[in-house]
Amino acid sequence: MEHDVHLKVSSYECCMLCPRKCRADRHAGKRGFCGQTDEIRLARAALHFWEEPCISGKNGSGAVFFTGCTLRCIFCQNREISTGESGKAVNTEELARIFLNLKEKGAHNINLVTPTHFMPSVCDALKLSGEQGFDLPVISNTSGYERVQCIREFGNDIDIWLTDIKYADPLLAGRFSGAYDYTEYAYPALEEMVRQAGGALFDEAGLMKKGVIVRILVLPGHTKEAKAVLDKLYHCYGNDIYYSIMNQYTPPVFLRNGGIIKEYTELNRRLTKREYDKVTEYALSLGIENAFIQEGETSFDSFVPAFDLTGVLGEG
Repeated sequence: MEHDVHLKVSSYECCMLCPRKCRADRHAGKRGFCGQTDEIRLARAALHFWEEPCISGKNGSGAVFFTGCTLRCIFCQNREISTGESGKAVNTEELARIFLNLKEKGAHNINLVTPTHFMPSVCDALKLSGEQGFDLPVISNTSGYERVQCIREFGNDIDIWLTDIKYADPLLAGRFSGAYDYTEYAYPALEEMVRQAGGALFDEAGLMKKGVIVRILVLPGHTKEAKAVLDKLYHCYGNDIYYSIMNQYTPPVFLRNGGIIKEYTELNRRLTKREYDKVTEYALSLGIENAFIQEGETSFDSFVPAFDLTGVLGEG
């Protein structure tokens, strides 16, 4: 649990930004659990059209993909960047310029994808860009594995929380994401997100300006887990939040290409329509009204963007 909420977290010198609280001196070039020093690394910054409709809209969301991650999900779709080895280093001035470039391209918002381990720098860049006319809603697109203290410290810069809630079962969280304490952090973090965001706010075109969207990725063979997550969320928040029930699970390459690890064999397939329907029907039976439901085939690699430094090198 979050016992040391009064400790200052906005420093890379003894990093406590995420629940790992690794205390690495990232400012001195040491790598934290996330795999990163204090040097901002990006893999892509471009218009993204595959988010929820109220996020992508017609013009696209200005998605900025950060290198590194605080989880170790065995099924990660973005493994190329989550392992911390790819991407290009930028400074805060360059990041601010990227935000402004995305605005110029017509982005409806800035979508910070996995930003937790760089939040002090991100907030500095947002301030710089704001001084130059940046005024789009800012989204924190997170795994949900967050410290309440970090959300309190950086939340004033975030308008929309686009967060996962991956698990209700701590044992499954440990097995699949290397975080047995996931539920101890994710649910209190969500409570703080809801408190900060207040009620959802949309513009006349149906684009979200403020609010919380919770993503539930349904894993093959684990429909009961997805239902348990929905139970917890609906009991706490009812229809005060928006739910995004996702069918896009894609088996990782190392599981598909003959490198099957026995411990994870149930993940070596895509979700069936029957499994997904069970979860969405359950959501409706609970009384959930504010839900995004995916239709058709979304579980293909083509839905994963190319992490080719588009927009980071001044292109795209």
